[in-house]
Amino acid sequence: MASKVASAPAAPELEADAAAALLHLAREAVVAAIRRRPPPGIDPAALPPVLLTPAAAFVTLHERGELRGCMGNLEFERPLWRNVVIAGTIVPLEDPRFMPVVESELSAIRIEVSVLAPPVELPGPEAFDARSQGIIVERSGRRALLLPQVAEELGWDEATTLEAVCRKAGLPGDAWRRAGTRLFGFRAVHVAEPGFAS
Repeated sequence: MASKVASAPAAPELEADAAAALLHLAREAVVAAIRRRPPPGIDPAALPPVLLTPAAAFVTLHERGELRGCMGNLEFERPLWRNVVIAGTIVPLEDPRFMPVVESELSAIRIEVSVLAPPVELPGPEAFDARSQGIIVERSGRRALLLPQVAEELGWDEATTLEAVCRKAGLPGDAWRRAGTRLFGFRAVHVAEPGFAS
């Protein structure tokens, strides 16, 4: 299906210091949210420069290798660090698929941060490459997103990934084949704490 892959911009490169800072920010935000405290105060001047650039972000929680939450945003005008703090604040409490994370779970929670490049509208499903792109579907006021690593981790091909993102949006699994459905591909980089297992 991926014979005509649409070109999508690359996500920002993350050096070791930037990756460590992102994971630290995410964990601080997650812990504060679970303890019902305000997010930690941040001095942007102390952060690696790449964290000050605008980029969207998602934060994923795993507990003993099982998904425990994944939330983020597509706000590409806000600095990356701010989007990570926002995602870290909402993911333990507001993912509708899970009960809120409680403090007794914190020691078993491992965190992954995904940094997204801006999505590009695909001319059709044949332009989607599940090996390198995440996918967004939009139809009838519904929208859903799957990060690039989902298809890789689950061994999904393009059709399976497209069906899954449609179902996640509350659409029929074959909605990606129908006229009027909009598909957007995007690239991302992700960093994870030690012990994060998919």
